[in-house]
Amino acid sequence: MTQTRAIVITGNGTNCEMEAAHACRLGGFDEVVIAHIAEILSGEIRLDDFHFLNLTGGFLDGDDLGSAKAQANRLKNATVAGSSEKLVDQFTRFIAAGKLILGVCNGFQLMVKMGMLPGFDGAYLNQTVTLTHNDCGRFQDRWTYLQVDSQSPCIFTTGIDRGIYLPVRHGEGKFLCDSEATLARIENGHLAVFRYSDAGYSESTMEFPANPNGSTNAIAALCDPTGRLMGLMPHPEAFVHYTQHPRWTREHLPEEGDGLILYKNAALYARQNLI
Repeated sequence: MTQTRAIVITGNGTNCEMEAAHACRLGGFDEVVIAHIAEILSGEIRLDDFHFLNLTGGFLDGDDLGSAKAQANRLKNATVAGSSEKLVDQFTRFIAAGKLILGVCNGFQLMVKMGMLPGFDGAYLNQTVTLTHNDCGRFQDRWTYLQVDSQSPCIFTTGIDRGIYLPVRHGEGKFLCDSEATLARIENGHLAVFRYSDAGYSESTMEFPANPNGSTNAIAALCDPTGRLMGLMPHPEAFVHYTQHPRWTREHLPEEGDGLILYKNAALYARQNLI
């Protein structure tokens, strides 16, 4: 029987690969591989052999050119050793094969700077949005309420009723578009999967600190029109068990943390559609 396989890319400053791999296993993937980017560039590991790609949080290349910009340039221009194949061709082939990509925090920053999101009209290498410095001017480490768009095509959020509660930890999380036209396409397509909201998930908010960065229209997450590619600033892998909740000793909580459903949905989709 074919197994569902997830890959988590590490190296050059990522720091959430172990948590992401654990979330994939808890979510139901049969095999999870943590791969250093050097192993992919060398040709030792190929993205083609997996169903679910995780781009994790961290500080890629020290954010020296802005968050994830150096890695975006590297992935778009590097050639796989011993071949003439561009590494970015593996990414575009992965997407064309109907597979899943989740970018969290630095991974979300990487996806938008490569152009993978929002991915209008299949243009997955055309950057039209970005994530930049928080309005408060400093790093934010806090928990946030996230209102879900129930009309979104996003595969990862299937079954989420009103919203979820997840931590953020970033200095460059403010979502911006290159034009009003781009923003309109995002809104009309229900691609803004999560928005920072009040504690009841009833209204999105631009108020700090509930909205920790000042993102346009309170956007905290984005998917492409297929719903198979998603990026978000909050960390779902950081809340997959109740003991990760900041009030777990004071409240009676379900065993599963709010973030786990994203990985369970990914595993279910891979099992039903990709093997």
